[in-house]
Amino acid sequence: MLKIPKKVPEKGFYYHYKHDQSGAINNYAYEVVGVGYHTEENGKYFVVYRPLYESFVYKMGKLFDLRPIQMFMENINKDSQTLPRFEKITDIKIIAELEEIKKKMYS
Repeated sequence: MLKIPKKVPEKGFYYHYKHDQSGAINNYAYEVVGVGYHTEENGKYFVVYRPLYESFVYKMGKLFDLRPIQMFMENINKDSQTLPRFEKITDIKIIAELEEIKKKMYS
């Protein structure tokens, strides 16, 4: 029987903690498209997401990124602060801009 994680990220747009607010709106921006289960390794769940900037995986064929769900959801320490590794974007103006960027990159 599958043990589904209690906490999974919602679909939507996220910033990685390395996002630079003074840079481009899409630097270290990602779209989470879902959560996947590795059928050959019992109990391994991954977040499936794609970059909204020209990362390595994008240049290699517009691939999706996979990250273990625990790592995606964890907090990190940066400059003596505890921050989420990925933070959901809720600003509707930013979301609208990222939707346009996504259409151009992945259509």
